[in-house]
Amino acid sequence: MAAAEDTKKDADAKATKAEKEDPKAENGDAKDDKKAADAAKKPQVEDDVIKKIVAGVGIPLDIGARVQCKWRDGQMYPVRVIERRAGPKGKEAQEEYEYYVHYEQFNRRLDTWVTIAEMDLGTAEQDEPGKKRKHEDAHDEEHAEFDPNALREHEEVTKVRNILKVELGRHEMDTWYFSPFPPEYTACKKLFFCEFTLNFFKRKEQLQRHLRKTEMYHPPGDEIYRNESRGKTTAFFEIDGKKEKIFCQNLCYLAKLFLDHKTLYYDVDLFLFYVLCEVDERGYHIVGYFSKEKCSEEGYNLACILTLPAYQRKGYGKMLISFSYELSKKEGKVGTPERPLSDLGLVSYRGYWTRELLAILKDESRAVMSIKDLSELTMIKTEDIISTLQHLNLLAYQKGAYVICAAPELIEKHLKAAGSPGVEVDPTKLIWTPYNAEKEYANFRG
Repeated sequence: MAAAEDTKKDADAKATKAEKEDPKAENGDAKDDKKAADAAKKPQVEDDVIKKIVAGVGIPLDIGARVQCKWRDGQMYPVRVIERRAGPKGKEAQEEYEYYVHYEQFNRRLDTWVTIAEMDLGTAEQDEPGKKRKHEDAHDEEHAEFDPNALREHEEVTKVRNILKVELGRHEMDTWYFSPFPPEYTACKKLFFCEFTLNFFKRKEQLQRHLRKTEMYHPPGDEIYRNESRGKTTAFFEIDGKKEKIFCQNLCYLAKLFLDHKTLYYDVDLFLFYVLCEVDERGYHIVGYFSKEKCSEEGYNLACILTLPAYQRKGYGKMLISFSYELSKKEGKVGTPERPLSDLGLVSYRGYWTRELLAILKDESRAVMSIKDLSELTMIKTEDIISTLQHLNLLAYQKGAYVICAAPELIEKHLKAAGSPGVEVDPTKLIWTPYNAEKEYANFRG
């Protein structure tokens, strides 16, 4: 036994020595980081590009050009060139340029790098200087919090994905959007995240060294819920952004890779984060999360929500929404998600509201329900109840008041269309005390 311990000590000593000798062991080469940061800040000037005519078209194609491009299904679709970069042989090899394109019929998350080999150059057309396209001035509800100038700036900064892949635990995921990682990481195509601490690294070896040192196999904060359902154990952690700033900022960096319609909050002090995990013998594995303001004047019970791509279509998104309302019930406060909602967000919430409201209306043992009664039972805001019932054509406005008109067969039809509730939350397993701002202020004052 003593020999085994000595062997382990020797191995640890060698690893420590190697890390001291190799400054790249944990944080990477500082000089390389500085070069990468400088390169990221330095604009690439392409005024000296010499065009070459191929199939009657000058290449490299200009930024803003439209052309038909092949998609994964082998079909051709219209794309717009957002950015371009020279290939390994430099600007003289015009045919080797790569183009970052947006497929105009698809979501931005599918933007990608392509070459002219995937394009039909015969369909290429260049925008006339100063000419605006219809879609450029269209109202964007998902970015309603931006004014037009801020929106243009946001789209310019985030137009090209900087990180293409992330590895988190057993999962490797393609990213969808730009995320403002520190400049030294902008040259990385793939980042490696510790699934327990959310520290991120440029190289797999750095992550492995970190994992050998870490003794934490769950998120920080307080575990407030654990339950076994469908053969899997799930848990929720409540994390104070002020107390665990680095973890919460890293969570925002990760989330922004998969969210486009939300701004990233660097100041996480004002938020509580509720992280959903799957639990097994190896530890707690992050599935998704939602955040909420500690004190919301508008009564928001959710600010941002994400289920990681590796765990989507498993009912966890519905569970996150349901859990946010269970917290509202515990607080005794009516809640609603922060606006604006994305299209997918509205569909998810409307499904939850439909299931909750119709389950109560379906119960014949209950007396006649008013909208106020429904709000007090579910903690759903009255405006959300009205919009949901109107969407379902179950609400009439008569003599200055709303009247619920819900025939049993119509309720069953809508409940069936709303789908399953996903992974259900058991309120009896929630052990939680609502956040108390006055108590924290008193502790701060000493």
